[in-house]
Amino acid sequence: MKKSRYSEAQIIAILRQAEGGVPVAQLCREHGMSDASFYKWRAKYGGMDASMVSQMKAMEDENRRLKRMYADLSMQNDLLKEALGKK
Repeated sequence: MKKSRYSEAQIIAILRQAEGGVPVAQLCREHGMSDASFYKWRAKYGGMDASMVSQMKAMEDENRRLKRMYADLSMQNDLLKEALGKK
């Protein structure tokens, strides 16, 4: 996965500037990003603070781990069904 050019703390700082009244076009020019990136970030991180972002990251990691575990168990289950069905 591509690593973001900006950290979560930087993204939140940019969003806070926009909430403070700085125009979006000026922020995008200042930080060298597109309008689409800004609006994507606002949809994802809008209204969050640093602790919420770290919680979200932890939950994403846990979710990724659980999905991998489910895929492994599902594959094992399919293999067992195949082995028992051939007899």
